Amino acid sequence: MKKLLTLIILASVLFSCKHYEQPELGTRSVSIINKGGLQFKDLNKNGKLDKYEDWRLTPEQRAADLLRQMTIDEKVGFMIISQINMGPQGTSELNERDQVTNRNNFTGEAADESINVSGTTKGIMERHLRHFILRANAPARIMAEWANNVQAVAEGSRLGIPAIFASNPRNHVAVDNSLGLNVGNSYFTQWPGTLGLGAANDPELVYQFAKSAAAEWAACGIRKGYMYQLDLSTEPRWSRIEGTFGEDADRVAAIATQLVKGFQGEQLGPQSVALTMKHFPGGGPEMKGWDSHYSYGMNLVYPGGMFDYHIKPFKAAVDAGVSGIMPYYARPHETQYEEVGSAFNQGLLTDLLRNTLGFKGLVNSDTGPINNMPWGVEDLTYQERYAKAVAAGTDLFSGGADIKNLKATYDAGMITDEQIDRAVTRLLIEKFQMGLFENPYVDPDKAEATANSEEFRAMAETAFRKSIVLMRNEGSVLPLKKGVKLYVERVDAGGAHNAVQVPDNKWDVEFVDSPAKADAVVFWVFPGMAGRGGGFLGGAAGNAPISNLLSANNIDVRYINTVAGRKPTVVAVNCSRPWVLSELQGGAAKAWIATFGTTLPALLDVVTGKFNPTGKMPFGLPSSQEAVENNKEDVPSSMEAEGYALIPCGAGLSY
Repeated sequence: MKKLLTLIILASVLFSCKHYEQPELGTRSVSIINKGGLQFKDLNKNGKLDKYEDWRLTPEQRAADLLRQMTIDEKVGFMIISQINMGPQGTSELNERDQVTNRNNFTGEAADESINVSGTTKGIMERHLRHFILRANAPARIMAEWANNVQAVAEGSRLGIPAIFASNPRNHVAVDNSLGLNVGNSYFTQWPGTLGLGAANDPELVYQFAKSAAAEWAACGIRKGYMYQLDLSTEPRWSRIEGTFGEDADRVAAIATQLVKGFQGEQLGPQSVALTMKHFPGGGPEMKGWDSHYSYGMNLVYPGGMFDYHIKPFKAAVDAGVSGIMPYYARPHETQYEEVGSAFNQGLLTDLLRNTLGFKGLVNSDTGPINNMPWGVEDLTYQERYAKAVAAGTDLFSGGADIKNLKATYDAGMITDEQIDRAVTRLLIEKFQMGLFENPYVDPDKAEATANSEEFRAMAETAFRKSIVLMRNEGSVLPLKKGVKLYVERVDAGGAHNAVQVPDNKWDVEFVDSPAKADAVVFWVFPGMAGRGGGFLGGAAGNAPISNLLSANNIDVRYINTVAGRKPTVVAVNCSRPWVLSELQGGAAKAWIATFGTTLPALLDVVTGKFNPTGKMPFGLPSSQEAVENNKEDVPSSMEAEGYALIPCGAGLSY
C-alpha cells in the first residue's frame, strides 16, 4: 500500500510539471528576467515578473493583468487604429510629423480639427496608439528595418506594449489600386487579383497563396491584414467588385476558410498574419451599385430577400477562426435590423455576428464612420456616435489618430469602464496570441530573402494561368496554330491602342506590329471606370447612372469590331466587374477570354495552347445594360430572371 501511494504521488508530481519551450525574445531596451532557468522581458521596467510578461500564462490571464495596469488614456489610445507614415521617400526612418485635417475628406464640409496621422513617437508615447495602418510601398528590407524602429519606440514606453501594423492587400495584380482595395504593385510576390483566385476555383491554390503571402508579410513585420472582402458581387454596378472573389456564396465561403487557415494557421501564433475580413454583413447589395462613401450610397437593399445568402462567407470565416471582422459603412434597408451603419448596429454586430454566428474576435470599424460616413446617425454628436458604436460591439476605430473625442465620450459617462475593458481585452488577446510581446522584431535579411522569392513566384505563375477563363471559342479558333503571324494589342480606356512588345518569344508564333500583317489578332481590353457612381475609386462623381457597357467605359468597340471583321480575332477583357459584352456580339470576334489581373505570358500561354484553360467565371456577365438596371441587387446572376446572363457564373471552356 505504501509503495502504491508513493507511485501515485510521484505520478501526480510528474503530471503537474509542465515543460515550457523558451520562446525567442526580442529586445532593444528592456531588461531580461531570469526565473527557473527561463527568460522573460521586463516590459514595465519594475524589476519583477508581472503576469502579463509571463509567456507561460494564457493570453486571457495576461490580458487581465495588463488591463489592470493600463490608464484610461492608454486604453482609449489602444482602441484607435490610424495610418502611419514611413520616413521621407519611404525610408526606414521614423516620420515624426503630425498631419492635421479640419475638413471632411469626402463631403468637403467643415469638421472639428483633429490629428489625421500622428508623428510616430508622439503617437506611441503621448497618444498611446499601438494599432497602425501602413499604406506605404517600400522594399522588404526597408519595411523590416522601419518596423523594428517603430517597435523600439513602443518597447521604451511605460508598459512596453508592442505595436501592430495592418495593411490592405499587397500580393495582387490590380488595375484599380485604390485606397482600401489594394496597395498596388508591391515588392511582394504578385498573384492574380482576388477575382482571379475566385475564377481559379481551387481552394488548395488559395491556401498555398495565403500561406506564402503570410510568410512575406510576417518577415517584414506586417502582422495584420485588412482583408479580404467577403462581399458577394451580386450587384454588377458596385465599385468594389474588383476586390471580391465573385458572386457564388459557397465558392467564396470555401475561399474564406482557406485564407484564414493560410494566413493565420490553425490558431494565431508567432508566424501568423491576423485577418480582418470585410465588409460585414456584405457590401455587395448596394442600392443601384452606388458607393457608400457618399450619402446616396448609404443603403444595402435586399429586393430578392437574400440577406442570409450574403452572410454565408462570413459564417465560414468565423468557423475557421478569423481574428477580426470589419463592418460596412452602409446600413441595411428595410430588414429586421436598425437602419444605421454596421459599425453602430447592435443587431448586426452583437445579436447576429457574436450571438448567432459565434464570433469571438475583434470588430474593427472601416475608415471614418464617426467623422465622415455616419449613415443613419448623422444627427448624433461625435461622442454619441462613439457611444452607440461601442455599445453595438465595435472595438477598434479607424480613420484618425486623435483620441480626444473617444476620451471625451468616456469622461462624459457615455461609455462605461466595462465596455472599454471588453474592447481592450479582445485587442490584447490577439497580440498575446501572436507572440508580439515576446518578440515584435524581424530580421531584415530574412525579409529580403522571403519577399518575392523564386519559390513563391513559381506558385503565382501557375495561379495566373488557372485564373484565365475561356468564355467563347466558336469554330475552335483557339488554340492558335504554330507559326501563325500574331498581332497583340492592349486597348486601354480613352482610346489608347498600343501594340504589345514581346521581347522573349516562347510561343512558336511570329509576332507582327500591325493587324494588316497578322493572321490572327488578340485584343486585351482594359475598360475604364467611368460612371461608377462616386469619386472614391475614380470615375464620375455624383449618383449618375452607372453603365457596364464597354463603350460607356471608354473602350473603342467599333475599332475592335472593325478589325475582327477582317482578321480572326480573340478579345480578352479584364473583368474588374461584370462588363456587358453585347456590343461585341455583332462583331466577328469568335473567341472571348476573361482575365482578372494576370500577366501577358499567362494570357499568351492560354491562346497558344501551352496551357489548357481551366478557369470558371466568378460572376455572370449581363446580357445587356437593361438587364443590369433591372437586376435585384442581392440576387446572384444565376438566380436572376431567365435571359439575364450572356455568360453564366461558373462558365468556362477548355481545349
